[in-house]
This record gives sequence, C-alpha cells and structure tokens, in this order.
Amino acid sequence: MAKRAPRILGIDAGGTMTDTFLIDEEGRFIVGKAQTTAYDESVGFLASMEDGLKYWDLKLEEGIGTLRTGIYSGTAMLNRMLERKGRRVGLIVSGGMEDYLRTERGIQTYLGYSYSDRLHLVTHHHNEPLVPRNRIFGVRGRIDVFGKEAIPLYEKEVYSAVETLLDRDAESIVVCLLFSYKNGAHEKRIGEIAREVMAKRGKELPIYLSSELYPVRQDMPRLNSTLMEAYAAEPSRTSLTNVRKCVRDHGGRFDLRVMASHGGTISMDARELARTMISGPIGGVIGARYLGAQIGVKHLACSDIGGTSFDLALVTEGEFEITQTPDIARFLLSMPLVRIDSVGAGTGSFVRVNPTSNRIEVGPDSAGARIGMCWEKSGVNTVSITDCNVVLGYINPDFFLGGEITLDRQRAIDAVEVQIAKPLGLDVYKAAQGVIELFEDSLKSSLLGKILGQGYTPASYNLLSYGGGGPLHVAGYSDGLAFDDVLVPAWAPGFSAFGCACGDYEYRFDKTLDLALLPKTPAEDRQALVAAINGAWAQLRAEVEREFAKSDVPVDRVGYRPAVRMLYYGQLNALEVASPKQQLESAEDLNLLIKGFEELYSRIYGLGAKTPQFGYTIAGVVMSGSTEVEKPILPREPLAGPDDWKDLAVKGSRPVYYRSAWHEATLVDLEKLPAGSDIPGPAVVESPSSTMFVPPGRRVRLDEHRIFHMSVRAAAQLKLAAA
Repeated sequence: MAKRAPRILGIDAGGTMTDTFLIDEEGRFIVGKAQTTAYDESVGFLASMEDGLKYWDLKLEEGIGTLRTGIYSGTAMLNRMLERKGRRVGLIVSGGMEDYLRTERGIQTYLGYSYSDRLHLVTHHHNEPLVPRNRIFGVRGRIDVFGKEAIPLYEKEVYSAVETLLDRDAESIVVCLLFSYKNGAHEKRIGEIAREVMAKRGKELPIYLSSELYPVRQDMPRLNSTLMEAYAAEPSRTSLTNVRKCVRDHGGRFDLRVMASHGGTISMDARELARTMISGPIGGVIGARYLGAQIGVKHLACSDIGGTSFDLALVTEGEFEITQTPDIARFLLSMPLVRIDSVGAGTGSFVRVNPTSNRIEVGPDSAGARIGMCWEKSGVNTVSITDCNVVLGYINPDFFLGGEITLDRQRAIDAVEVQIAKPLGLDVYKAAQGVIELFEDSLKSSLLGKILGQGYTPASYNLLSYGGGGPLHVAGYSDGLAFDDVLVPAWAPGFSAFGCACGDYEYRFDKTLDLALLPKTPAEDRQALVAAINGAWAQLRAEVEREFAKSDVPVDRVGYRPAVRMLYYGQLNALEVASPKQQLESAEDLNLLIKGFEELYSRIYGLGAKTPQFGYTIAGVVMSGSTEVEKPILPREPLAGPDDWKDLAVKGSRPVYYRSAWHEATLVDLEKLPAGSDIPGPAVVESPSSTMFVPPGRRVRLDEHRIFHMSVRAAAQLKLAAA
C-alpha cells in the first residue's frame, strides 16, 4: 500500500490539549492529540502531529515534507493578556486623557461580573492597567469630530514624552488620540517626532498608531486594540516564529498561516496580529459553516466543549455573525470578531461544595491540561468534571489519550466521596451523577438562551457538538431540546483544527465614515457620498494588497468583497451589508445598499421594525480580500448494514451509572466502526482522542461522511403527542 501524503495541516493549541488535523490528497484525515505545552507551543505541536501521523505509519519528517498548507490557532496571546506578561509599553494620548486605563468606561469595567456583583460595588474592581500611569503621557492638540484641526499639536510636549518613555525603558510606543480615525495627521506627526528622538539616541522601538491600525470610532476600544498589538501580539510573533522554525527544521516548506478573528486566515507576518488572539474557538465556527455547506445544512447551533470552556455560536442561513466591538478578557476591542459566547465550564472545571449554601459550584477555574485528581501526576487537589466522568464509568481510565495516560479510578472515587458526597450526605455515585447533571443543565441553559435570544427555537437548528468533551456530554445538554438533528463528527476532538483548514486566506480592514443618508439628501450630496465610499474602499483595498504582497500573492489572484456598515439614522448598532458592486458608479447605486440593508434588518428584527422614514447612516466601510486555498474534502464511505458493527467494532462492555441506576454499556471502537452503523444506548464509543456516551433511550447512526446523528428524544415526543 502506497504511503499517505498529507497536504493540509490544521493546528489548534487550546488551553488543555493541542490538536492537529491532517488531510491527505484524497481528502482522508487523521486527528492527533497531545497536551498543550504553554512554555513552548512548538513542543506540544510536534507531539500532537507525531500522535496523528502514527495512524498512517509516517514519521514526523515524512508527514511535514509533503504538506502544502498549514493553519495555526491558539490561545498563547490571550493567556499573555490574562497573565499580564506582555511588553513594557509607553502610551501617548490626548492631553487630559492620561487616566484612560484607570477609569475605564462603564461597560468595560463591569465585563465578566454577575448581575449581583454589578449591584454591589463592594465586590467591584477595575482591570489592572496594561500600562502603568508613569508610562502614560498626554499631549495637547485636538482634531474635532469632523476631522478638522481645532488646536495645533504641542510638539514640545511630544518630544518630552518620548524622551521620558525612553528613559523609563519602554519597549514600544502606542499613540491614540481623540478622533484620529477621522484625521490621523497629529498621530503621524507624533510618530515622526518619536523616530527623530530615537535616532538621536541610537534606539529603535516599534511605534503603533491607532489611526493606521484601527481607524474606527469609539476611542476606548480603539485604544485597547492598539495596545494589544504592542503588549501581547508582538511577543506572540516569537511563539509563532518558533512554531514556523520548528516546521522548517523538520522539512516543511509551506507558509504557516494563523486563524484571525473575522473568520479568515492571515500570515503570521500580518501587521494586525492581535486579530488572532482567540483564533481557536473561531476555527470551530468556520468548520461548522464549511461542513454545513457540504452536507446541505444552513442552520447550525455550534457547541464546543473543551477542558476550560463551553463555546457557543450560531450559523444561520449559512453565515455566522460578526460583532464589531467584542469584549475579550474584560477589554472592549475595535476589531471584527466572529460572535462566540463562552461559558467558563469545561471537562476540566473544578467542582466544589459551597460551605455556606451547601450547594455544588462548577468552575470557573479549571484543571486544564492537568485533567483532575484521577491523574496522580496532576498535582491537582480539587475534584474536576473529568473525575466525575471516571467515577460513573463513562471514561475508560486505561484508555485516556489512547492509553498514553493512565487514570486512577479509585483515586477519583475517594476524592469525590470526601469533597462532594460526604458534605452533601450522598452516595458517591449519586454525588458524581448530580455534578454531571448540574454541569449539563448549565450548558443546556446557555445553549437555549443563545438560540432564544436570537429569536429562534431549537427546532430551527441542527445541533453540532465538537471539542474533546462534546461527544461525552452532548446527550445530556441536548436532552429535552427539540433540535432538527444532533450531529457529532467522528473527528470532534480536532474539529476546531479542521475548521482552521476550512478558512479562506483572507484579510479584512474596516474604516469609520459616519455619513448621513437622509430622505431629503440632495443629489449632489448623494454623489459626494458615493465618492467618499469609493475612496475609503480604495484605501482599504490598498491595505489588503499590501498584506498579500508579504506572502508574494499577486493582485490578480485576490477576490475583493466590499461592504458597508449601515443603520437607521439615530440608532446605535450597525449591520454589515455586502455591496453588489465592486465600486459605486452613481448615486442610484446607493439604493442597492439600502435594499440590502432593509432585507437584512427585517430578517433579523422583523418587517415591522423597519423605519426608512428616519433615513440612514453609513457608519463605515469594509474591504475583504481572499485568495483560493486548498481545503479539506469530506470523506464518503460505503454504507454497511446497520448491525454490522456488532461483529466489527464491539470491544466488550462496561457498567455505567446513569440516572441512579447501573447499566451495562456496550463498548464500541470508533476506529473500526463502519459507516451505516446504528448503535442503541447504553453504549460508549471510544477512540484515542475522545469518548461518546449514548445513554439508554438514545441511539446514534454513523453516516457516509463519518458524522454521527444522535436521535432527538424531545422531537420524537413532540411528534407522538401531535399524533
């Protein structure tokens, strides 16, 4: 048999595990898994890739040598923000705004707080500033809201600020002035002065101008985004460079790209690298959209359970939602981000009994890569969700990560008994069951709230479950919800890495305009609006071309998608509307944008919410440019009989505790399971990288694409009731 030749590599370095997804020239794929190595992500990457390649009997150098595309996603940059381990940044702002980071803003300062904590100020504290007050300087001078110079720049203050920052060992300088998104002249002049001062002192520090990196409205998010480029993104280039060097050292010759916040992939040499801060969860949403397009499903509720969090997103009409001002790590940012809601609950989440209320509390802290007390080498002394799964028999302690790690079930039982069961006065198995039920009910509530909050019901969607813990818990958090179908890819643990390989090679840039388009706007003013929009598109298109040039991608291979962000005049939140034309040719073309906005607005908010009599505001423009890249091909296997799996894939049986009773569950080897298999519960489907639990009363069917379809109990009950 000829050796496999991997062509596409997807990498997802999460907080707990690093997953690699490898696809060969025929679309066949394998998933590798290893523990994340936060001190050097390249170590975990190599271990994960070696784990995957062993299924094809390939050595590391053999697998890397044939690759043509590689996409990386990870959380190192986000962790650097959370742990405050970034660069020493110096900051220059408008005079009078020197306490930006200490006062914050009303919304940002309460991000992440529960409702009760928002009411009681005694529990409140501000974020620790990324830049201390002694490295923040204000300079006088002012650009007004219309982009005109109201007060000239006080250049002497700039010289003094730069000199002092150099004396205080700043490693980079960020400049963010009021209304610089309208006119960046003052910021550019500050940059020139800073380079002049540095040249005289024989120093060279990177300078970050908000007007160049993020020319968008809202000064606090714009400041945060620019700061993150200097504070966390630049140090992360070193981590990414290590991964790229690691690939090259082992024979790889492909360009390694990074998953960005807007859902496309960009070069690690891209100027705005902060866009890759939470690239891992985004990969799953991109993969969901791609998978849905391949199998003809337009509505997907995406749910990703990892070791530390439960991430949710919706794909509606084949598209995901983009938010322009997301919040990450309690910071408001000005960058397009695939809308994902995260809950601090994963399979590694710690479980405790609150001594005051005598109630079980899950998370938000997590064992992460240390798994739980069931792993003797973990150093953990608090029960985790994984410990409870081991106690109940859902996880095989001798087959965790394919047997690479052996877990101690008795150690988990003892820990659950001491920390959970005895304080509650329960049997150890009922206590573990109660923890899992509470955990899955909280996931169910979050999922249901996400869907209902968008004006839909579960019946409108297919539930897609992935992540290392998705297959294990999907039966629990989908129970009672009437989804159209419940889908679990056989490669669920590596689905986010798969999604990275599905992303376009794409750059996207935004610019704020704030142009009023009122019912009585005269024709000559409408033509001026056309010129302003075209000019802004041209400016952003040049940005896209410059980024692609870094990777030697010619202009004729790039496809451009211009768009505008519109809202009714007087509203606050804009919607993104794709332009049917690459360039507006006349004032009449504005009606095409209005038509697109009206259709989108009525689809989201209902026909009765339209208010065209108010007029419109074109808040900003968007330009995206992408080039074709090789993407995965879904497998298509011949279907076997629904019961053939019994002779091919049964490994034995194991007792599992479910709903206060012991059941003998059939153990199924996923690697040997043929397409077409129909498996009734109770059953446990095992692979080296994941475990799927099928409880009594549910069943799963494996289709030709190696996607499991789990029966929907709630939907069946509704149909019976209707009959």
